[in-house]
Amino acid sequence: MTDNQNNEGLGNEEEILTNRQGHPISDNQNTRTVGDRGPTVLENYNFLEKISHFDRERIPERVVHARGAGAHGFFEAYGKVGSEPVSKYTRAKLFQEKGKITPMFVRFSTVTHGGNSPETLRDPRGFATKFYTEDGNWDLVGNNLKIFFIRDPIKFPDLIHAFKPDPVTNRQDPNRIFDFISHTPEAMHMITWLFSPWGIPASYRFMEGSGVNTYKWVNSDGVGHLVKYFWIPKQGVKFLTQAQAEEIQAKNFNHATEDLYDAIEKGDYPEWEFCVQIMSDDEHPELDFDPLDPTKIWSPDQFPLLPIGRMVLDKNPVNYFAEVEQAAFGTGVLVDGLDFSDDKLLQGRTFSYSDTQRYRVGPNYLQLPINQPKTPVATNQRDGQMTYRVDGVEAGENPHVNYEPSSLGGLKEAPKSGKAHTPYVQGPVIGQKISRTNDYQQAGDRYRTFEDTERDDLILNLVTQLKRCNPDIQERMVEHLTQCDPEYGTRVREGLKQGEENM
Repeated sequence: MTDNQNNEGLGNEEEILTNRQGHPISDNQNTRTVGDRGPTVLENYNFLEKISHFDRERIPERVVHARGAGAHGFFEAYGKVGSEPVSKYTRAKLFQEKGKITPMFVRFSTVTHGGNSPETLRDPRGFATKFYTEDGNWDLVGNNLKIFFIRDPIKFPDLIHAFKPDPVTNRQDPNRIFDFISHTPEAMHMITWLFSPWGIPASYRFMEGSGVNTYKWVNSDGVGHLVKYFWIPKQGVKFLTQAQAEEIQAKNFNHATEDLYDAIEKGDYPEWEFCVQIMSDDEHPELDFDPLDPTKIWSPDQFPLLPIGRMVLDKNPVNYFAEVEQAAFGTGVLVDGLDFSDDKLLQGRTFSYSDTQRYRVGPNYLQLPINQPKTPVATNQRDGQMTYRVDGVEAGENPHVNYEPSSLGGLKEAPKSGKAHTPYVQGPVIGQKISRTNDYQQAGDRYRTFEDTERDDLILNLVTQLKRCNPDIQERMVEHLTQCDPEYGTRVREGLKQGEENM
């Protein structure tokens, strides 16, 4: 590096310290007091501004996904979905042209634990991607395990409360976790993934990603298809056994953040292939599960993973707080050509995610550079905390008109880009679970798919935690696991009995 490069970003000697009002600070060492040892006076403006800002340096921590790392990169489209033109299925512009580049930001995270928790803990990993497309932002928010614990969003607060620390003792408690899980048969599939070695990725670079929920693609004719999204790491998939994770945790609780940052810093840019599964938009009675159920996987044999592009992460954040902590994602952030399915969990997440960001970061979180689209923004939304510009006025909107319709120079509706997708919906309004739950089949299939070492680790991890649970919770879990696979339940039962004999 040259001397200029070494000094880059350090500023020059003539730059002086100011307060947030731009006033030069000539004494940053002493508050104003009555005499050199007397009480401080109230008009210490510079001190009050400095300390009050310091008091507010931490925004509310995310309730889930608090522990995270992020990076900038780009998405390169293949122009095809498998061997077919992508336009057959979607009119989304970012996919249409081979070689088209879309800038991105990605945030990886753990789910349950706090912002400074070890990255070796057994937990799903969040995989949230923000595409800055020419039609505005698209957020794809998922995890590394392809599925989720529940299928109805009304259970999400209960799930997280069960996995979070006890509100009295402030300790995470397997008895609480498995009390909830043992009453939630649909969670057996996710538990089988989570307590296998797949539950602790070796690092963010070596884990898969998935949108989890079912979405839709819509083409220019308004025809919709159901889709699921997947990120496949070109570095390969690597994970840790519990023993390996504990060995790392004894020395380093930032190993995944460190690995991602260091790899990018030295030019070893991680890369993922972006794939989709496609299914016609109907109920598919031939399947033994509902394709909208987020606790289920679509079999790749029936619905192959079709490549549509690649993602490369090639730039680290300059400031963690501004870019990673304040990054805000939402499952409802879609662009033209992408749409929602009737997946219940997706419908609930679409409200919850963006509502959380408005509370956590503020109503103008989309004006922050990390969240702001790269395209012009022109809305009639005004004011609120931390407003620092007026949407659209710079582009010529009449600043006196913040409503629509108007003949006074206000904003106009955009022209339609294709036929609207108009799915037909009819039925009674009820609170009822889906008819094809099939809670055990795929959990058993997954158990049988594991290598012997993976099954051994799964049983060991479950037995270790269940030993700390009440007998009735243990019994319910064994019954559920036996229905997934008889050997699965038998091995857990035998492991628990051995624990009793050794007591």
